[in-house]
Amino acid sequence: MLKLLNENLERWALLGFYVMLVLTMAIEVVRREVFAYSSIWGEEIVRYSFIYLAWIGAASAVRERAHIRIDVLLHYLGPRAKALIYMLGDIVMFAVALVALYWSFETVLVSWKYGSVTDGLRISKVWFLMAVPVGFLLMVIRLIQSFAHDFHALRTGEPVFEGNQLFD
Repeated sequence: MLKLLNENLERWALLGFYVMLVLTMAIEVVRREVFAYSSIWGEEIVRYSFIYLAWIGAASAVRERAHIRIDVLLHYLGPRAKALIYMLGDIVMFAVALVALYWSFETVLVSWKYGSVTDGLRISKVWFLMAVPVGFLLMVIRLIQSFAHDFHALRTGEPVFEGNQLFD
């Protein structure tokens, strides 16, 4: 069960938020164009679904090594040198993610303290502001996993996972 969750957590979450976004947007378009009526909550659902999509997608990109990078020089390095470069990148990204996690959670705590609510749905903004810390927490977890895989590749001399290529 944990292996399945580890492999597909972001994928399932992205699918759920994407379906929610598309369905809500379709319903709102029909309501606006056919019935000349729109709701205030529909736009909020779409906006917050998109925010969750972005942050969970960023964590998924860390897992897949799909973030933009300049890797021209890496093609000329051996497996151990590549592993070291990737480990260095993971350490830097890990430090940035920890700082961002701390400050994004600070925003959630301020919202919790003052009890801010959304304009249309009238529910706590904490649920929607949590998208950023959740995304960074998933990134931290995926960076730890990536670092462990890179360390194993460094130790054994195996090729490091460089991500799936989109273009040749």
